[in-house]
Amino acid sequence: MGSAPTRSEVLSLFRSLLRTAREFSDYNVREYTKRRTVDAFRDNRRLSNQAEAAAAFAEGKSQLGVAKRQAVVYSLYAPKVKSIMEINHS
Repeated sequence: MGSAPTRSEVLSLFRSLLRTAREFSDYNVREYTKRRTVDAFRDNRRLSNQAEAAAAFAEGKSQLGVAKRQAVVYSLYAPKVKSIMEINHS
């Protein structure tokens, strides 16, 4: 396996995952992706073993690729109506 990722690499991955989550047009999928990202990073925050940290980082990069592909697929089949959570009640 590789060496442990640097703090800037981890933060970059975190921001990329959150940015990708915003690409989902479906409210539920978008919020699930955000919540899953935050939870995963919170769970792995205290990894001290370099091998475990490298494995978690590699898994995160893999999940980023999956999320990007899924965002494209979801955008192709996005419903035309918005979720009740997204309607502006002004």
